[in-house]
Amino acid sequence: MRQALLGIVSKSTSPLKAIMALALAMTFVCADVASSLAARQAAIVVDAKTGKVLYSADANGRRYPASLTKMMTLYLTFEAMAKGKIGKNSPVVFSAHASAEAPTKLGVKPGGSVTVETAILSIVTKSANDSATALGEMLGGDEATFARMMTAKARQLGMNGTVFRNANGLPDPGQFTTARDMATLGIALREHFPQYYGYFSQRSFLYGRQRINGHNRLLGRIKGVDGIKTGYTRASGFNLVSSVSDGNRRLVAVVMGGTSGGSRDNQMASLINTYLPRASTRGGGDLVAKADSNNPIKALAKVLLPKHDAPTPDEKPVAVAEDDTSVADDAAVAQGDSEDEDTAQAEAPKLVAPAKKVKTVIVAAPKVATAQVVAAYAEPTPAVDPVNTASVPSGWAIQVASSPKQSEAQAFLDKTTKQAPKVLADAAGFTVAFDKDGVTYYRARFGGFGSKDAAWKACTALKKKKIECYAVQQ
Repeated sequence: MRQALLGIVSKSTSPLKAIMALALAMTFVCADVASSLAARQAAIVVDAKTGKVLYSADANGRRYPASLTKMMTLYLTFEAMAKGKIGKNSPVVFSAHASAEAPTKLGVKPGGSVTVETAILSIVTKSANDSATALGEMLGGDEATFARMMTAKARQLGMNGTVFRNANGLPDPGQFTTARDMATLGIALREHFPQYYGYFSQRSFLYGRQRINGHNRLLGRIKGVDGIKTGYTRASGFNLVSSVSDGNRRLVAVVMGGTSGGSRDNQMASLINTYLPRASTRGGGDLVAKADSNNPIKALAKVLLPKHDAPTPDEKPVAVAEDDTSVADDAAVAQGDSEDEDTAQAEAPKLVAPAKKVKTVIVAAPKVATAQVVAAYAEPTPAVDPVNTASVPSGWAIQVASSPKQSEAQAFLDKTTKQAPKVLADAAGFTVAFDKDGVTYYRARFGGFGSKDAAWKACTALKKKKIECYAVQQ
């Protein structure tokens, strides 16, 4: 490409013509980049009355959920409300941990509280990270336990390509989902909790004397859109789950990895306008079977919840606190990993890299049949190698063990982490399934090393502690 540009410039007879030629050439380059980015986005459109998939683009590709994570936080909140465990006026106390979350947030001080309803409204409009964490701690005792409850519920709903690590969606390399799973969750929220679903159509609410406006700009713009949730981090790009109802037709659509809020919204609007007329006017009944459990600990025991599932990116995502003042234009934004789209820097071009081939055998989550969204109480899938996407880049890892039992491989990861905490401080453990002579084995690896030298250096340090290992490229 550089040689082609130089050729164009060298053939120009004057500096002005050279500049004009170069500008024209760069226009084509930018168009190619934009096309490449669009090809790596994920999207799905599901007929919410029949479960038929009307459109799909990399719907099973692994993505960071960003604030779409809060949909599951609200699912478990609605479930607790429906069972009478909490009410809309129950106090939600903010711990020091919840209060310290990065913006966007309500800004409640440690020890302060709001009602459950205020917490819900702050999540669906402002995408308040502190409220999501506070609700998670209220329902789970602590956020880590609540995250396991979220993953357990995801498995029960048939969301086999999803793992949650926190309640709000702030960057965590081990937290991932798929567009298909988010569509499943969007459908489940409406079907299972119609009495609370109206919260998602809230465009603003009063918090004290402050009017807080929502991030979902399709509400009121596209006829029939009634929610559900937006999301953004630099690693995820711009995400959106939308529900739309028009007469006897109903859709749930998902767009993930948008390069800006505006382009993502336009893509969603195009999908709705194209596929809503093709949706069925017949059908009905729950597409996603309820998976109730009065004992959350028992529910956790039924679901395989690995502590580490994916290697970290080359640069570990870090939440960066920002000013959460809204602006009118997606182009006028500030840098950081805030979950506020209105103050987020769209840096998607820096995040997309060609996926490298994965040499190990990947145990993929089962695909969902076209005419059915999910089957209830689906069997969980084991931890697997990451499917390399724009949001989960590949890199170097070190292998420390291999076992025919995943639990043993995971136990070795935990033991190694305790033996060499400093060496593995910036690494993430995960297991890799592979077949040999008809038997499935699990490799125990630590990922997140940005280069071969970094992996070898870590391995050398482990060997000094009498821990055998070797470096491998993902």
